[in-house]
Amino acid sequence: MPVPSASDLEQHSDLEFSIATKDDFEEIMSISKDIYGGLDYLPSRFQSWLKDQNRTIILARKEGKVIALESVCIIDEGETVLVEGLRVAPGERGKGVARVLLKFCSQYIKSKYPEVKVTRLTRDDKLGPRDFQKYRLITKQGILLMRFCAEDLKQRLQQILSGLIEMDAKLNSPPVLLDPNEVHRIFLNKTVINEVLANKTIVQDWQPFKPIHSNLEILLKKDIDWMVDSMKHTSVASLCTFPFHIPIGEDWYYLNIDIFGKDVSLVRSQFLAHLKRHIENLHGHVMCQVCMDPALWETMADFCKRLLEVELVKGYTEQCVVEADIV
Repeated sequence: MPVPSASDLEQHSDLEFSIATKDDFEEIMSISKDIYGGLDYLPSRFQSWLKDQNRTIILARKEGKVIALESVCIIDEGETVLVEGLRVAPGERGKGVARVLLKFCSQYIKSKYPEVKVTRLTRDDKLGPRDFQKYRLITKQGILLMRFCAEDLKQRLQQILSGLIEMDAKLNSPPVLLDPNEVHRIFLNKTVINEVLANKTIVQDWQPFKPIHSNLEILLKKDIDWMVDSMKHTSVASLCTFPFHIPIGEDWYYLNIDIFGKDVSLVRSQFLAHLKRHIENLHGHVMCQVCMDPALWETMADFCKRLLEVELVKGYTEQCVVEADIV
């Protein structure tokens, strides 16, 4: 594989780069301890990533051992590379390895996919002035992260749903679960794109996509539930990624829900509908992350603490979608 320029490798001349294979899984997991606070998705997605023709997983090795990983995926009809999964072995962090790996990935993409114009990624840390010198902010959502015991929540959900329907007339019409044809019809609708989505962006479990046909085809291959409040006049739309096991513990699962729209009653309705649909089949503990319009975070957080009686893992944080031109 081609390598970055000599100036970028002055302190890292001992690094080698390769494309990951299934045989690298255990070594990759060995450098991933405590990644993303125990919410690492890679153990559950690695095999499917290897089969994805639009994706390449690039490894950095030192003395033959894997010390870093980055994944790049081509989206937006070949114009954008989605960067995700970055990790560096604990003993190599803070030494500039990530910077060199990212530089290598950029050059690799330019060489293999010369039509790619933009690199896009999603971050949850605070962006500073130096970040904005490099990236453009596309959109941001508020992150509501909670944990609960699936069995405990099952007992409360039906009671809560019945009470809310009596209190709020909007909830008398349940959310609509979409089939693939309906997904295309709703998410390619100009009004939905301009007025419902987060700055004309579909964010699915930290992956940002433009609302175009080819991207919907990518998303429809995944295990996702798509919901709207109304097929005719959509005000709120949401995606729920099917739960998967996370390495925080043996009986821990992760559930991600992305909600777009500003009507808090309808947002709450779809949130509860997704919960009810998936909690039924879960046992053990669940880390649930809900991303929504930042203005709704406080109201939704209060609802989750007061009525659902779940534990909030942290306070308000933001999911920021950023991009930069490939040069």
